[in-house]
Amino acid sequence: MKDENDFKAWLEQGGAQSEAGRNSRTYAVRTIERNLGALGLPYRNLEEAWEADQFTGLRERLKAMRDDARSGGEDYRILMPDSEKPHNRLLNWSSWLAQYGRFVAGEPPGVAKDADRIRQHVLEHYIEPAREEGASHVDVLVRDVHTALSLNKAWPNICQALAGKIFQDLAQVSAPERIGADQSSATVFRFSLQQHETVAATNLILYGPPGTGKTFSTAAEAVRLCGKPVPENRDDLMAVYQGLLAAGRIEFVTFHQSMAYEEFVEGRQPMTGADDGEDTSTAGFRLETVPGIFRRIAKRAETSRGHSSAKDAVRVEGRQVFKMSIGEANNPEDAHHFEEAIKGGYTLLGIEDIDWSDEKFASREAIIEACKAQGDQNAKVDARSGMVQMPFTFRNEVREDDMVIVSKGNRMFRAIGVFAGGYEFAPRLEGGYAHRRAVRWLWIDRDGVPVSDIHSRRFMQKSICQLEYAALNVPALERYMNSQKNEGSSEPESFVLIIDEINRANVSKVFGELITLLESDKRLGQPNQLKVRLPYSGDEFGVPSNLHTVATMNTADRSIALLDTALRRRFTFREMMPNSALLKDAAGRTGIDLPRLLSTINERVEYFYDRDHQIGHAYFTSCDTRADVDEVMRHKVIPLLAEYFFEDWAKIAAVLGDLDTHDGPIKGGFLNRSVLNAPPGLDNGEAMPRFRWDVRSAEDGFDYSSLLGT
Repeated sequence: MKDENDFKAWLEQGGAQSEAGRNSRTYAVRTIERNLGALGLPYRNLEEAWEADQFTGLRERLKAMRDDARSGGEDYRILMPDSEKPHNRLLNWSSWLAQYGRFVAGEPPGVAKDADRIRQHVLEHYIEPAREEGASHVDVLVRDVHTALSLNKAWPNICQALAGKIFQDLAQVSAPERIGADQSSATVFRFSLQQHETVAATNLILYGPPGTGKTFSTAAEAVRLCGKPVPENRDDLMAVYQGLLAAGRIEFVTFHQSMAYEEFVEGRQPMTGADDGEDTSTAGFRLETVPGIFRRIAKRAETSRGHSSAKDAVRVEGRQVFKMSIGEANNPEDAHHFEEAIKGGYTLLGIEDIDWSDEKFASREAIIEACKAQGDQNAKVDARSGMVQMPFTFRNEVREDDMVIVSKGNRMFRAIGVFAGGYEFAPRLEGGYAHRRAVRWLWIDRDGVPVSDIHSRRFMQKSICQLEYAALNVPALERYMNSQKNEGSSEPESFVLIIDEINRANVSKVFGELITLLESDKRLGQPNQLKVRLPYSGDEFGVPSNLHTVATMNTADRSIALLDTALRRRFTFREMMPNSALLKDAAGRTGIDLPRLLSTINERVEYFYDRDHQIGHAYFTSCDTRADVDEVMRHKVIPLLAEYFFEDWAKIAAVLGDLDTHDGPIKGGFLNRSVLNAPPGLDNGEAMPRFRWDVRSAEDGFDYSSLLGT
């Protein structure tokens, strides 16, 4: 390689601040050059490799080495004979090799110097350390970078540098997720560091005639997609399914003719009352953007970054759960309090600057007296005052290992943690927010998630209060708590949206821009990922790769013609037809040859109509007696045939084996036919014969011999 000292000087001028960082880069480049032959490349040195293809072949070789290491291979030992974490280190080496290429190309280090310093700082102090620790992602707060580099109001420059393609190539990362305000000191860039081979998202439609078990099959499919074993026993399967449903990993929705985009993705709804930071005396209502079912489950999938194992999972049982607000959610000037608390590993209470550390403040009366003596509202203080209740709760009622949920207004929450220490008093020069307790943060989403996911009611407007256990959705809360594991290579959890009767709605109208976003390669984190700006909230939105969609479609429904061609292309279609063999057990219980009965009916239906209008086996699977079969035939099968054939009872009788060629009365196994007398004036023998068809009475019961040929 060229002179090492020149390369180190180039790195330093470009923003590589630490000597250790410069030495690591030089060592990596030197090691790669020394092993060019062992890597199978025909170059004597890196300068020749650069002249040949600008390191394209060499970086492809490093990528192949990473892929081999991921599958358990040891090809990486050519470069790193003693390494136990080769995959992440090889990513760093590839980015350092790219830097050396810029050096070889003669690119001056002083070009866009601030931008280079920003990129180099984030690479050295965020990306590389997080990779070494095996983290799934790393968050970069613009304010921290700004402070570390002593820049002057350069927040837009930092945002541009971190969002650009240059940094993505340098750090070997994909485009970041931007959280919070646009180009401000509070903007957070989240970089994914996981290089998993992502399994393509499933878009599946189960289609077939009614009664073929499509809806039930979606439960088994959803359990499988969530990574759980699928029990053979129906009751066991439904128990697993209901658990995933309660945890919010599965959502179920039935489409109908009135279904709209506003229900499915997002829409505006009138809201009354006030939220945090609003005047509670405001009359009337306001329109708020409310996420639909698809956006809600997509949000859960997006914020799941890796899950804890069963033995490491944090549970709610035995803990008190407190709601806290950290600053006013809608006040930008308060945003730094929340960021400070998350970064510092504590929560803050901003009521009165009185030190409650003394043991005497275990008493509510002592707090009242102190508030009267030192507080801002001393004339109005009693045991019901917020300035008494909330410090008492924060100091005395909260226990170590209790849980805290940080609200974002009354309708959302943005962080979950576990209290990890006792009360502390930490006054500030500017005053306010002097009360602390250490917290181990488990889950964070600065944008916020609807409180309805974990709690049956809106949050109260208090800085801190205990939540009733009965009002909590414990499975969903525990899922959130354990869904952002950063250590190791844990995959994000899978989520499934089940859409029953998908062809009953106007699919183009309901899905809108999701028609494009649903494609596997356009999901977040995929090569062709796409985001759109939603019309009501104005938020950028993409569909996570760990969200699967399973739908059902009844082929007997005439609205099937409305199914959008674009949707057909983006979904896999799996046909589910009647299966007579599944009725053997029911046949044994009822004494009726149900497999033959179903096959005979369906063959005749297909003759008169088509194969999409057959009768499903699910109608008969739960029959235990002959009376049960009679009930199914009387109240389900015969009415369905009447619908299929538009009340043409001659065809219905033919399907059931009750039709005869003569024009007289018929006493059939299911239907009776009587001859209608012609009205006076038409009874001269020239009138066409007309009939009345009646279903046999329950007292007479049905006779299956003709239908079964017995």
